[in-house]
Amino acid sequence: MATHFGDRLYDAVKSKKTQLTVGIDPVYGRLPAKIRTHQDMNDEFDVAAAVDAIFDFCTRTLRVVAPLVPAVKINVAFFERYLWEGLESYFSLITEADDLGLEVIGDVKRGDIGSSAEFYARAHLASPDAAGLEDIITPDAVTINAFAGADAIAPFAQIADEEGKGVFVWVRSSNPSAGFILDAVDVNGVPMYERIAAMVSDIANAEGRIGKHGYSNIGMIVGGTTAQATSNLRAKYPKTWFLVPGFGSQGASAADCMKFCKSDGTGALINASRSIIYAYENPKYVDRFGDNWEKCIEQACIDAKVELAQV
Repeated sequence: MATHFGDRLYDAVKSKKTQLTVGIDPVYGRLPAKIRTHQDMNDEFDVAAAVDAIFDFCTRTLRVVAPLVPAVKINVAFFERYLWEGLESYFSLITEADDLGLEVIGDVKRGDIGSSAEFYARAHLASPDAAGLEDIITPDAVTINAFAGADAIAPFAQIADEEGKGVFVWVRSSNPSAGFILDAVDVNGVPMYERIAAMVSDIANAEGRIGKHGYSNIGMIVGGTTAQATSNLRAKYPKTWFLVPGFGSQGASAADCMKFCKSDGTGALINASRSIIYAYENPKYVDRFGDNWEKCIEQACIDAKVELAQV
């Protein structure tokens, strides 16, 4: 029987001694020059060359960060841009990350109801059951939005239960304009993000969803750049894992993000993407490591871990 996702996260965070998660958001134009100038990968408008370049960059990045962090978040949008060749690369990266012992979050942000939600869930969480797909594995968890209500979460939660997987539901995003909708209050003065959180909690605390370490396999996404008021979600939902984007390039500080952790350091995965995977663009690292882009990424990851640990 598959192990419980919430328990695996707990063990991974404890083992790596950090909440840091690295987001894989590859853009061809920002890849290291050594990759972009390679004779087989030097054409951004040749799909095969571009996808090969991105896959090479991502696999090498995964190998750098795997000893340092418990999980990675792979954003499917950066692969879907290349249609079927990009999606093949996306699923291959999931296998690479899994082989390296990482928990893998597929940042797919799906949101629908009924059979559409079920098939999205099967595509991104279930083990493929069609002949010819036996070697494909899906992520350990996915991100979804729930603006269609509990009906948008239920199919993902059910398949997560069956497969030993997890789901992170978008509750309060980190972008500046999100407050126009998510901070809007109802007649009782309750912000929309709190209503979404309460709905997610009802599903997360259903029978059989809490693991031995006290966490559900259904979590919430709350941006690190959100107002201090969102920190009450940590105390309010003690059995929830939080996925916290915004650390680094988006401007959230370590303290902003660590408010979603419990006192033992568990309960939150804090994601940094661009500030780590493009660290070789930062003069701070270039001055130390020159064009050794992998060392730049490694040091940026170490520095981010230290920054979180100091909080």
